[in-house]
Amino acid sequence: MDEIVKAALRKWPNVPACRGWLALDARGDWYLRDDRTQAAGPFPQSKGSRVEHDKLREFIGRNYLADETGCWFFQNGPQKVFVELEAAPWVLRLRRDAAGRLDITTHTGQPVPAGDVRAVWVDERGRLFLHARIGLGLVASADMDLAADEVLAGRWQPEEVSSATLPAFCGHVLSPARA
Repeated sequence: MDEIVKAALRKWPNVPACRGWLALDARGDWYLRDDRTQAAGPFPQSKGSRVEHDKLREFIGRNYLADETGCWFFQNGPQKVFVELEAAPWVLRLRRDAAGRLDITTHTGQPVPAGDVRAVWVDERGRLFLHARIGLGLVASADMDLAADEVLAGRWQPEEVSSATLPAFCGHVLSPARA
């Protein structure tokens, strides 16, 4: 968490939380959801405005955390802005390094050691999830070719799962606004 955010929390410790105004889609993109967007329907049917400013995306990513109930939020100064999740708290990007080893990073740029992957699941929609020490992550659709390489090489053995069971099993809340 940024030092400026920690200082704001100390100065204003009792700012009410905000719900429904920020969302994370299955591609790892952040969306701002104003009153009109929220009135139009739940996320992801009504997405809102994609956050495109690089520095804002980085700021959100550095201050993205979970509370003790499994609700994910962005600590925006003294205010918690709870995040609506389309699929999982993390969207994972896969790359090969120069030596051919698999690099896994979250949508916020946080590395996930390949050895930390505890389970590999495929849901009823064909989406691939990795359960690692960091929590549950959805493999970005653009990186499914590298994921397939891991499966074909026998390093990952996906098990079928119902996506509806993942939040309870992994301990996260998809919609803090509706929780």
